[in-house]
Amino acid sequence: MTAKARTIGWADRAEAALAAAGHRRGGARHAVLELLDGQRCALTALEIEDALRARGGSRRVSRASVYRILDELERLRLVQRVETGQAMVRYERVSEREEHHHHLVCDECGLVMPFSDAGLERAIDRLSKTVPLTVSEHEIVLHGACRDCRDD
Repeated sequence: MTAKARTIGWADRAEAALAAAGHRRGGARHAVLELLDGQRCALTALEIEDALRARGGSRRVSRASVYRILDELERLRLVQRVETGQAMVRYERVSEREEHHHHLVCDECGLVMPFSDAGLERAIDRLSKTVPLTVSEHEIVLHGACRDCRDD
């Protein structure tokens, strides 16, 4: 599947879910959906606002609108909060087609990078069979210093 087909799929699904929940279509919402659809990793509301401003366009999307749209998307389980411990919540689209990933956080410069590890996922699956609850989701955030920030 091409990246463009994947992008269109999530945005279309999100638009349909929002419409089914009674939300009207709007330019700000469409801009946020398009932006999130093209992202590889979690963004803060401020990063979303800045990226939309950098893209330009006929209409500026306010920070309040970004937060409102993110809240709507989170309620519909179309985005998830990613807590990276940086005093700012990040948001990431929920996609049924993409591989689950976790996050690496540089405590020096704030860089957030996605990572996947099949062995880690197998270990979590094994662990989930031994704990007294059904694990429905999980998030791993590893902190350290990136290659640019660490002292070698």
